[in-house]
Amino acid sequence: MRYGDEDRESRNVEDRRGERGPMFRFPRGMGGGRTVQIPLGSGGVSLGSLLIIGVLLLLFGVNPLDLLSEGNYPQVPQMPRTEQGTSRQAERGAPSEIPGLPGGRAVRSEDDMKRFVSQVLADTEDVWGRVFAGFGRRYSEPSMVLFSNATRTACGTGVAAMGPFYCPLDRKIYIDLAFYDQLKRRFDAPGDFAQAYVIAHEVGHHVQKLLGIADKVQELKATFDESDANALQVRMELQADCLAGVWANLNDQLRSRLEPGDVEEGLNAASQIGDDMVQRRTQGRIVPDAFTHGSSAQRVRWFRAGLESGDVAGCDTFNASSP
Repeated sequence: MRYGDEDRESRNVEDRRGERGPMFRFPRGMGGGRTVQIPLGSGGVSLGSLLIIGVLLLLFGVNPLDLLSEGNYPQVPQMPRTEQGTSRQAERGAPSEIPGLPGGRAVRSEDDMKRFVSQVLADTEDVWGRVFAGFGRRYSEPSMVLFSNATRTACGTGVAAMGPFYCPLDRKIYIDLAFYDQLKRRFDAPGDFAQAYVIAHEVGHHVQKLLGIADKVQELKATFDESDANALQVRMELQADCLAGVWANLNDQLRSRLEPGDVEEGLNAASQIGDDMVQRRTQGRIVPDAFTHGSSAQRVRWFRAGLESGDVAGCDTFNASSP
Protein backbone atom coordinates (compact mmCIF):
# COMPACT_ATOMS: atom_id res chain seq x y z
CA MET A 1 0.00 0.00 0.00
CA ARG A 2 1.21 3.50 -0.78
CA TYR A 3 1.75 5.46 2.44
CA GLY A 4 4.33 8.13 3.23
CA ASP A 5 5.27 10.47 6.05
CA GLU A 6 3.06 13.15 4.51
CA ASP A 7 -0.10 11.05 4.90
CA ARG A 8 -2.46 11.97 7.71
CA GLU A 9 -2.54 9.94 10.92
CA SER A 10 -5.74 9.55 12.87
CA ARG A 11 -6.08 11.47 16.13
CA ASN A 12 -8.30 8.70 17.47
CA VAL A 13 -5.49 6.35 18.50
CA GLU A 14 -5.00 5.62 22.20
CA ASP A 15 -1.67 4.04 23.07
CA ARG A 16 -1.81 1.81 26.16
CA ARG A 17 1.22 -0.30 25.36
CA GLY A 18 3.26 -1.03 28.44
CA GLU A 19 0.51 -0.06 30.87
CA ARG A 20 -0.14 -2.23 33.92
CA GLY A 21 -2.75 -4.84 33.06
CA PRO A 22 -6.12 -5.31 34.78
CA MET A 23 -7.09 -8.02 37.23
CA PHE A 24 -9.11 -11.17 36.55
CA ARG A 25 -11.61 -11.68 39.35
CA PHE A 26 -13.60 -14.88 39.85
CA PRO A 27 -17.22 -14.19 40.86
CA ARG A 28 -18.05 -14.82 44.51
CA GLY A 29 -19.24 -18.37 45.06
CA MET A 30 -16.74 -19.99 42.70
CA GLY A 31 -13.77 -21.90 44.05
CA GLY A 32 -15.34 -22.82 47.37
CA GLY A 33 -16.87 -19.41 47.87
CA ARG A 34 -13.54 -17.63 47.56
CA THR A 35 -12.86 -14.60 45.43
CA VAL A 36 -9.55 -15.04 43.60
CA GLN A 37 -7.61 -12.29 41.88
CA ILE A 38 -4.95 -12.99 39.30
CA PRO A 39 -2.82 -9.90 38.56
CA LEU A 40 -1.58 -9.56 35.01
CA GLY A 41 1.41 -7.64 36.32
CA SER A 42 3.36 -4.69 35.11
CA GLY A 43 3.54 -4.50 31.35
CA GLY A 44 1.11 -7.34 30.75
CA VAL A 45 1.21 -11.11 31.01
CA SER A 46 3.03 -13.91 29.22
CA LEU A 47 1.22 -16.41 27.02
CA GLY A 48 1.96 -19.13 29.57
CA SER A 49 0.16 -17.12 32.26
CA LEU A 50 -2.81 -16.57 29.93
CA LEU A 51 -3.11 -20.31 29.36
CA ILE A 52 -3.00 -20.96 33.12
CA ILE A 53 -5.71 -18.36 33.64
CA GLY A 54 -7.78 -19.98 30.89
CA VAL A 55 -7.48 -23.41 32.50
CA LEU A 56 -8.48 -22.01 35.90
CA LEU A 57 -11.49 -20.27 34.39
CA LEU A 58 -12.63 -23.48 32.72
CA LEU A 59 -12.18 -25.42 35.96
CA PHE A 60 -14.49 -22.95 37.65
CA GLY A 61 -17.01 -23.25 34.84
CA VAL A 62 -16.26 -19.89 33.23
CA ASN A 63 -15.85 -19.53 29.47
CA PRO A 64 -12.81 -17.25 28.99
CA LEU A 65 -14.56 -15.56 26.04
CA ASP A 66 -17.38 -14.51 28.37
CA LEU A 67 -14.97 -11.97 29.85
CA LEU A 68 -15.58 -9.99 26.68
CA SER A 69 -19.29 -10.61 26.21
CA GLU A 70 -20.89 -8.12 28.59
CA GLY A 71 -24.15 -7.05 27.02
CA ASN A 72 -24.18 -10.18 24.85
CA TYR A 73 -21.76 -8.77 22.31
CA PRO A 74 -19.50 -11.69 21.33
CA GLN A 75 -17.42 -9.72 18.86
CA VAL A 76 -14.04 -11.24 19.69
CA PRO A 77 -12.40 -13.48 17.07
CA GLN A 78 -11.40 -16.86 18.46
CA MET A 79 -7.82 -16.95 17.26
CA PRO A 80 -5.24 -19.63 18.08
CA ARG A 81 -2.78 -18.72 20.82
CA THR A 82 0.55 -17.25 19.74
CA GLU A 83 3.62 -19.27 20.62
CA GLN A 84 5.52 -17.84 23.56
CA GLY A 85 8.56 -15.94 22.45
CA THR A 86 7.15 -14.80 19.10
CA SER A 87 4.13 -12.74 20.17
CA ARG A 88 6.27 -9.91 21.50
CA GLN A 89 8.99 -10.11 18.85
CA ALA A 90 7.96 -6.84 17.25
CA GLU A 91 7.78 -5.11 20.63
CA ARG A 92 11.36 -6.11 21.41
CA GLY A 93 12.47 -4.33 18.25
CA ALA A 94 12.91 -7.23 15.80
CA PRO A 95 12.10 -6.56 12.13
CA SER A 96 8.39 -6.88 11.43
CA GLU A 97 8.30 -6.74 7.63
CA ILE A 98 5.30 -4.43 7.62
CA PRO A 99 5.48 -2.16 4.58
CA GLY A 100 3.91 1.27 4.60
CA LEU A 101 6.94 3.52 4.32
CA PRO A 102 8.05 5.27 1.12
CA GLY A 103 9.77 2.95 -1.31
CA GLY A 104 8.27 -0.18 0.22
CA ARG A 105 11.06 -0.56 2.80
CA ALA A 106 10.33 -2.70 5.81
CA VAL A 107 8.93 -1.23 8.99
CA ARG A 108 11.27 -2.21 11.85
CA SER A 109 9.80 -0.67 14.97
CA GLU A 110 6.47 -0.47 16.74
CA ASP A 111 6.53 3.29 16.19
CA ASP A 112 6.47 2.62 12.44
CA MET A 113 3.69 0.10 12.96
CA LYS A 114 1.73 2.62 15.00
CA ARG A 115 2.14 5.18 12.20
CA PHE A 116 0.89 2.66 9.65
CA VAL A 117 -2.24 1.63 11.56
CA SER A 118 -2.94 5.31 12.37
CA GLN A 119 -2.78 6.15 8.68
CA VAL A 120 -5.08 3.25 7.80
CA LEU A 121 -7.56 4.37 10.47
CA ALA A 122 -7.39 7.92 9.08
CA ASP A 123 -8.29 6.55 5.65
CA THR A 124 -11.30 4.73 7.08
CA GLU A 125 -12.43 8.01 8.64
CA ASP A 126 -12.18 9.84 5.32
CA VAL A 127 -13.98 7.14 3.33
CA TRP A 128 -16.80 6.38 5.77
CA GLY A 129 -17.23 10.09 6.46
CA ARG A 130 -18.01 10.60 2.79
CA VAL A 131 -20.24 7.52 2.59
CA PHE A 132 -22.32 8.59 5.57
CA ALA A 133 -22.55 12.13 4.22
CA GLY A 134 -24.04 10.59 1.09
CA PHE A 135 -26.69 9.05 3.34
CA GLY A 136 -27.33 12.46 4.88
CA ARG A 137 -25.77 11.31 8.16
CA ARG A 138 -22.70 12.18 10.20
CA TYR A 139 -20.06 9.50 10.70
CA SER A 140 -18.98 9.14 14.32
CA GLU A 141 -15.34 8.05 14.26
CA PRO A 142 -14.25 5.08 16.42
CA SER A 143 -11.13 5.06 18.53
CA MET A 144 -8.39 2.47 18.19
CA VAL A 145 -6.61 1.28 21.33
CA LEU A 146 -3.11 -0.16 21.05
CA PHE A 147 -2.30 -2.41 24.00
CA SER A 148 0.13 -5.08 25.15
CA ASN A 149 -1.20 -8.47 26.27
CA ALA A 150 -4.31 -7.31 28.16
CA THR A 151 -6.43 -4.22 28.75
CA ARG A 152 -9.76 -3.10 30.14
CA THR A 153 -12.65 -2.48 27.77
CA ALA A 154 -16.33 -1.64 28.27
CA CYS A 155 -17.00 -5.23 27.10
CA GLY A 156 -14.77 -6.78 29.78
CA THR A 157 -11.10 -7.70 29.85
CA GLY A 158 -9.48 -7.92 26.44
CA VAL A 159 -6.45 -10.15 25.93
CA ALA A 160 -4.14 -10.20 22.93
CA ALA A 161 -4.55 -13.95 22.42
CA MET A 162 -8.11 -13.31 21.21
CA GLY A 163 -6.92 -11.22 18.28
CA PRO A 164 -8.10 -7.72 17.30
CA PHE A 165 -11.70 -6.93 18.21
CA TYR A 166 -14.34 -4.19 18.31
CA CYS A 167 -16.24 -3.37 21.49
CA PRO A 168 -19.62 -1.81 20.60
CA LEU A 169 -20.20 -0.63 24.16
CA ASP A 170 -17.36 1.89 24.04
CA ARG A 171 -17.10 1.97 20.22
CA LYS A 172 -13.39 1.24 20.24
CA ILE A 173 -11.17 -1.11 18.24
CA TYR A 174 -8.55 -2.98 20.28
CA ILE A 175 -5.36 -4.43 18.85
CA ASP A 176 -2.03 -5.69 20.13
CA LEU A 177 0.39 -4.87 17.31
CA ALA A 178 2.18 -8.17 17.92
CA PHE A 179 -0.85 -9.80 16.27
CA TYR A 180 0.59 -8.81 12.91
CA ASP A 181 3.55 -11.08 13.51
CA GLN A 182 1.08 -13.87 14.29
CA LEU A 183 -0.91 -13.06 11.15
CA LYS A 184 2.23 -13.54 9.08
CA ARG A 185 3.73 -16.56 10.85
CA ARG A 186 0.72 -18.55 12.06
CA PHE A 187 -1.82 -17.65 9.39
CA ASP A 188 0.56 -17.31 6.45
CA ALA A 189 -1.00 -13.95 5.61
CA PRO A 190 1.83 -11.40 5.23
CA GLY A 191 1.63 -7.98 3.68
CA ASP A 192 0.47 -4.49 4.50
CA PHE A 193 -2.90 -4.82 2.78
CA ALA A 194 -3.63 -7.94 4.82
CA GLN A 195 -2.94 -5.88 7.93
CA ALA A 196 -5.12 -3.02 6.71
CA TYR A 197 -7.92 -5.53 6.03
CA VAL A 198 -7.91 -6.53 9.71
CA ILE A 199 -8.50 -2.92 10.76
CA ALA A 200 -11.08 -2.35 8.02
CA HIS A 201 -13.03 -5.43 9.18
CA GLU A 202 -13.24 -4.09 12.74
CA VAL A 203 -14.24 -0.66 11.44
CA GLY A 204 -16.94 -2.53 9.50
CA HIS A 205 -18.36 -3.64 12.84
CA HIS A 206 -18.40 0.01 13.91
CA VAL A 207 -20.35 0.91 10.78
CA GLN A 208 -22.83 -1.85 11.65
CA LYS A 209 -23.19 -0.37 15.12
CA LEU A 210 -23.86 3.12 13.77
CA LEU A 211 -26.44 1.80 11.30
CA GLY A 212 -28.29 -0.14 14.01
CA ILE A 213 -27.44 -3.50 12.47
CA ALA A 214 -25.34 -4.72 15.41
CA ASP A 215 -28.06 -4.03 17.98
CA LYS A 216 -30.72 -5.72 15.86
CA VAL A 217 -28.55 -8.81 15.42
CA GLN A 218 -27.99 -9.08 19.17
CA GLU A 219 -31.74 -8.81 19.81
CA LEU A 220 -32.46 -11.59 17.34
CA LYS A 221 -29.68 -13.83 18.64
CA ALA A 222 -31.20 -13.70 22.11
CA THR A 223 -34.29 -15.47 20.70
CA PHE A 224 -32.38 -18.16 18.78
CA ASP A 225 -30.81 -21.43 19.82
CA GLU A 226 -27.02 -21.69 19.71
CA SER A 227 -26.80 -23.05 16.17
CA ASP A 228 -29.09 -20.41 14.66
CA ALA A 229 -27.42 -17.67 16.69
CA ASN A 230 -24.03 -18.72 15.32
CA ALA A 231 -25.42 -18.71 11.79
CA LEU A 232 -26.68 -15.15 12.28
CA GLN A 233 -23.33 -14.10 13.72
CA VAL A 234 -21.62 -15.53 10.63
CA ARG A 235 -23.74 -13.30 8.39
CA MET A 236 -22.80 -10.30 10.51
CA GLU A 237 -19.10 -11.11 10.26
CA LEU A 238 -19.34 -11.65 6.51
CA GLN A 239 -21.01 -8.27 6.16
CA ALA A 240 -18.05 -6.71 8.00
CA ASP A 241 -15.77 -8.44 5.48
CA CYS A 242 -17.81 -6.99 2.64
CA LEU A 243 -17.68 -3.52 4.19
CA ALA A 244 -13.91 -3.88 4.47
CA GLY A 245 -13.85 -4.56 0.73
CA VAL A 246 -16.05 -1.53 0.04
CA TRP A 247 -13.62 0.62 2.02
CA ALA A 248 -10.63 -0.72 0.08
CA ASN A 249 -12.33 0.08 -3.23
CA LEU A 250 -13.41 3.60 -2.29
CA ASN A 251 -10.11 4.33 -0.55
CA ASP A 252 -8.19 3.45 -3.69
CA GLN A 253 -10.44 5.74 -5.70
CA LEU A 254 -9.80 8.53 -3.20
CA ARG A 255 -6.10 8.01 -2.43
CA SER A 256 -4.74 5.47 -4.99
CA ARG A 257 -3.41 3.31 -2.18
CA LEU A 258 -3.39 -0.12 -3.83
CA GLU A 259 -0.25 -1.56 -5.37
CA PRO A 260 0.27 -4.76 -7.40
CA GLY A 261 -0.29 -7.77 -5.18
CA ASP A 262 -2.36 -5.94 -2.54
CA VAL A 263 -5.66 -7.47 -3.59
CA GLU A 264 -4.16 -10.94 -3.48
CA GLU A 265 -2.83 -10.23 0.04
CA GLY A 266 -6.29 -9.21 1.23
CA LEU A 267 -8.03 -12.22 -0.31
CA ASN A 268 -5.39 -14.53 1.14
CA ALA A 269 -5.88 -13.06 4.61
CA ALA A 270 -9.65 -13.50 4.36
CA SER A 271 -9.09 -17.12 3.38
CA GLN A 272 -6.51 -17.92 6.05
CA ILE A 273 -8.70 -16.72 8.95
CA GLY A 274 -11.87 -18.53 7.89
CA ASP A 275 -13.42 -20.63 10.65
CA ASP A 276 -12.67 -23.88 8.83
CA MET A 277 -8.98 -23.01 8.52
CA VAL A 278 -8.74 -21.87 12.14
CA GLN A 279 -10.49 -25.01 13.41
CA ARG A 280 -8.29 -27.27 11.32
CA ARG A 281 -5.17 -25.60 12.76
CA THR A 282 -6.31 -25.61 16.38
CA GLN A 283 -8.34 -28.80 16.78
CA GLY A 284 -7.66 -30.86 13.69
CA ARG A 285 -11.28 -31.04 12.60
CA ILE A 286 -13.99 -28.78 11.20
CA VAL A 287 -17.29 -28.17 13.03
CA PRO A 288 -19.52 -26.01 10.78
CA ASP A 289 -22.21 -25.56 13.46
CA ALA A 290 -19.60 -23.81 15.60
CA PHE A 291 -18.67 -21.27 12.91
CA THR A 292 -18.97 -17.65 14.03
CA HIS A 293 -17.05 -15.79 11.29
CA GLY A 294 -17.64 -17.87 8.17
CA SER A 295 -15.63 -20.32 6.12
CA SER A 296 -12.63 -19.30 4.06
CA ALA A 297 -14.66 -19.45 0.87
CA GLN A 298 -17.43 -17.32 2.37
CA ARG A 299 -15.06 -14.69 3.71
CA VAL A 300 -13.22 -14.44 0.40
CA ARG A 301 -16.49 -14.22 -1.55
CA TRP A 302 -17.93 -11.37 0.52
CA PHE A 303 -14.68 -9.44 0.81
CA ARG A 304 -14.32 -9.70 -2.97
CA ALA A 305 -17.94 -8.57 -3.44
CA GLY A 306 -17.29 -5.35 -1.57
CA LEU A 307 -13.88 -4.85 -3.14
CA GLU A 308 -15.20 -5.16 -6.68
CA SER A 309 -18.41 -3.16 -6.25
CA GLY A 310 -17.47 -0.45 -3.78
CA ASP A 311 -21.18 -0.39 -2.94
CA VAL A 312 -22.56 -0.74 0.58
CA ALA A 313 -25.88 -1.91 -0.85
CA GLY A 314 -24.14 -5.02 -2.15
CA CYS A 315 -23.27 -6.13 1.40
CA ASP A 316 -26.68 -7.42 2.45
CA THR A 317 -25.51 -10.76 3.76
CA PHE A 318 -28.65 -11.21 5.85
CA ASN A 319 -31.02 -11.53 2.90
CA ALA A 320 -28.67 -13.53 0.70
CA SER A 321 -29.93 -17.03 -0.05
CA SER A 322 -26.69 -18.44 1.32
CA PRO A 323 -23.96 -16.68 3.33
